[in-house]
Amino acid sequence: MKNYLILPAVLFSITIGYSQKVKNAYELASPNGQNKIKFELVKNAPKYAVSHGKTEVISPSDMGFVLKGNEDLSSNFEIKGAKTSTFDETWEQVWGEKKNIRNHYNQLSVELQQKSGNKRKLEIQFRAFDDGVAFRYVYPKQNVKDSIFIMDEKTTFNLKEDGKAWWIPANRENRDEYLFKDSPVSTLDTVLTPLTIESKNGLALSFHEANLVDFASMTLVNTKGTELKSDLVPWTDGVKVRVKDTFTSSWRTIQIGEKPADLIMSYLILNLNEPNKLKNTNSYFKPYKYLGIWWGMHIGKYTFWESDKQGATTKHAEEYIDFTAKEGFNHLLIEGWNKGWTPQWYENHMHMFSFTKSADNFDLEKVVEYGKKNNVELIGYHETGSNLINYLKEVDEGFALYKKLGIHTVKIGHVGSKLNMKQMHFGQFGVNYFRYILEKAAQYNLAVLYHESIKDTGERRTFPNMVSREAARGQEYNAWSEGNPPNHLSIIPFTRLLSGPMDFTPGIFDVEVKQGYPGKRIQGTVGQQLALYVTLYSPIQMLADLPENYEGKPALQFLKDVPTDWEDTKILEGKIGEYITTARKDRNSADWYLGTLTNEKPRNVEVSLSFLDPNATYEAQIYVDAEGTDQTHNPEAVAISKKTVKASDKLQLKLGGAGGGAVRFKKI
Repeated sequence: MKNYLILPAVLFSITIGYSQKVKNAYELASPNGQNKIKFELVKNAPKYAVSHGKTEVISPSDMGFVLKGNEDLSSNFEIKGAKTSTFDETWEQVWGEKKNIRNHYNQLSVELQQKSGNKRKLEIQFRAFDDGVAFRYVYPKQNVKDSIFIMDEKTTFNLKEDGKAWWIPANRENRDEYLFKDSPVSTLDTVLTPLTIESKNGLALSFHEANLVDFASMTLVNTKGTELKSDLVPWTDGVKVRVKDTFTSSWRTIQIGEKPADLIMSYLILNLNEPNKLKNTNSYFKPYKYLGIWWGMHIGKYTFWESDKQGATTKHAEEYIDFTAKEGFNHLLIEGWNKGWTPQWYENHMHMFSFTKSADNFDLEKVVEYGKKNNVELIGYHETGSNLINYLKEVDEGFALYKKLGIHTVKIGHVGSKLNMKQMHFGQFGVNYFRYILEKAAQYNLAVLYHESIKDTGERRTFPNMVSREAARGQEYNAWSEGNPPNHLSIIPFTRLLSGPMDFTPGIFDVEVKQGYPGKRIQGTVGQQLALYVTLYSPIQMLADLPENYEGKPALQFLKDVPTDWEDTKILEGKIGEYITTARKDRNSADWYLGTLTNEKPRNVEVSLSFLDPNATYEAQIYVDAEGTDQTHNPEAVAISKKTVKASDKLQLKLGGAGGGAVRFKKI
């Protein structure tokens, strides 16, 4: 991790856009002056407001908490002090969608103390960035000698204007695997974050949180009109947060863009996390692509459990390793390798898995050794079934086994509506569990891929062994449910992926799933599947289909070429729910890659190539829907062509309904 420029704290108001115009009121501006936060005490209660240029985004809104015994930590305050500073650095991601990230903000910290009662102190820290604003609460250690039980958070986001919100429900029984809906903010109930809003004032907004540690996840509930309120996910007894002596909330974040594409190119969430604490990640993790004994189980060709259709057998594993090596890939995921799988494994009960004992017909050590001979490393898999009591008893032994065998990535699943059939995934219990496992994995030189997890809040900056997660409705739903509609893939880059990388598992070439369940298929083309490797970011990307569906397919070449680690990212155009076009520059070469996809409507895409090096010439290797192709007409047909291009050119791509395309720009 390299820091290129760090400026010391500066207290001059002209530098940070800070002023105290009237008593008990402060204003903080972002470095470019566009985003402003106003803080004030109104009748001894803290309030904040946010504006962008001349546009009021958040009208005066409440702050604070309610503690156990109905003790109010949101009023009766006086200001004991206020400090301002500015910060500017450029830091380097170990891996990511952009190599060098600038972290430039102005900060205001307001120290409050209640005037009577326990005279509790509370510090509120505000940061103003050019791409949004954030604030968090810090409860310092003080004279009150009791445990702190937060019963409610009173923070509100009182939007000045209504707008179209892209949302999924905060159904705490089933995590976050839902299709996004769009509705006016004023009609929402309780929703998960990131919450993306296209405001009537013309701005694009995203509400989320960053650096979530030892606290409950924040959901948002509509209380009246266009006012959203923080609704912390509780423990089973209704308490929201339990701490001793002190607490620091996650940052409450509001990303602000002139258009939705600006939200994707914002790194505010990462910038609000602590710098890298792991100095050796590069020794055991580098971004990669992988295959897996996985899709066959989802489409019903194989089973997860021991049977005559068992997927994880030594024989199948060696066959997959042979194909993986032949095609030039180096990683293979094998699910169902261990003891404990049954036909009812996904049902809600305290299911018992072993994390060290191989299933019948599978020899882990033999498969690992066969992989090493072919330069193919296995990806470990731990399905907990949300029985964490069982998992935590065995996790050290399971991680130690992987380290001994030379396995450096573990996929960890948490199928089950509640952790231990009791606690909610998004509550403080779950937050602490997922962080504990992440730090535990680092001790064994393991990178982590979470499924059925809590949302990402940027911890990959601090722990870059946190490489990806599901935390959304992925490809698997196309195998056994009504499937994902075509517009799903043009929504999630503007919503779910604002929180961090997603293991969507793209790359299905048999989009009609001929070996799968009757009536189940992918609502899109192979061209669209190719586009996903660029439009959906993850440092690890799966080639999710069966090996036989890649055999002899010329489009496989794009999956061989496309990297998963990037120097830079640009969103060239996009409209939520309709289309997106993304360009990314390879971190390890001079090549650029482009992905573009559309919803159910055909689309002619004209791409300006101005992102290319103006002094270079490139060979554009184009993979796009063939003429007449859409989701119901010859969806597997891909037209492959090449042409010489420069930065001054424009590229025309014709996409079928639910279609897409991908381009490699190889520098000549």
